[in-house]
Amino acid sequence: MAEYKTLLFATDFSEGASSAVDQALSLAQLTGARLHLYHVITELADKRRRFIPADVIDTFITEITRHAQEDMQAFHDRHFAKASFPVTTEVEVGTGYEDILAEADKIKADLIILGTHGRTGIEKVLVGSTAERVVRNSKVPVLTVRD
Repeated sequence: MAEYKTLLFATDFSEGASSAVDQALSLAQLTGARLHLYHVITELADKRRRFIPADVIDTFITEITRHAQEDMQAFHDRHFAKASFPVTTEVEVGTGYEDILAEADKIKADLIILGTHGRTGIEKVLVGSTAERVVRNSKVPVLTVRD
């Protein structure tokens, strides 16, 4: 088995992410690696925000970040509170897969773990696939877990 010291688990708190929890738990327990839970708030990437006053955007960013941090804490408590290995968390505002890759570089992750939604057809074309982009552009191995 590869030697893992740091695992990056990128989550959107969806069922697909929950399906990947077992894999993240197992790998961290087997290897003793630190598990870093990471969430990117992407709702703010919409180009229409340029028409919204800056003070409104700042308030919105503060509120949505607070809610995401609460969601992260709940996700951590539900799945990782009794972990026998180090678990850290991070919530950031960003645009998606680039932020996941940057976080992997920043924390020197040996593996990225993410759940996938299994979108197909026009939905995949319109929505895109964060997991696919991470896989295509990552410098480190990526474990995807389908929901």
